[in-house]
Amino acid sequence: MKPHTHKPLGMLLGGLLLSAGASATELVYTPVNPSFGGSPLNGAWLLGNAQAQNNKKDPDALDRSSLLSNQSALDRFTSQLESRLLGDLLAGVGRGETGSLTTDDFLVRVYNGDAGVLIVEITDRLTGEMSEIIVGQN
Repeated sequence: MKPHTHKPLGMLLGGLLLSAGASATELVYTPVNPSFGGSPLNGAWLLGNAQAQNNKKDPDALDRSSLLSNQSALDRFTSQLESRLLGDLLAGVGRGETGSLTTDDFLVRVYNGDAGVLIVEITDRLTGEMSEIIVGQN
């Protein structure tokens, strides 16, 4: 046998002996999903990824973009005017002013109540459901 063939074999055995002394560390699982103990900071990222991958549409959901694009110029103008008038009426609440506004969907009435309070009464014309908001004056 040639003397130089023992040298690689010796190096291989020496390497095996040295590697046997290396220690391993414990492998610890850390969950990503906050529902299973992961960081709460991952929640928004996971939800965003899930919504980006979701190609299902709710058949009962309103498609607001089609509602706006199917409106005529007159419908859009009427809607903007109603919003402006309602905004003016509600801005007057802070000054103690009364009044009412009737739209296709709602009846809004602002009037003086007892003890110096203003009452904003909102009635849904379709269902007849009514809400009251009581505003105290300072």
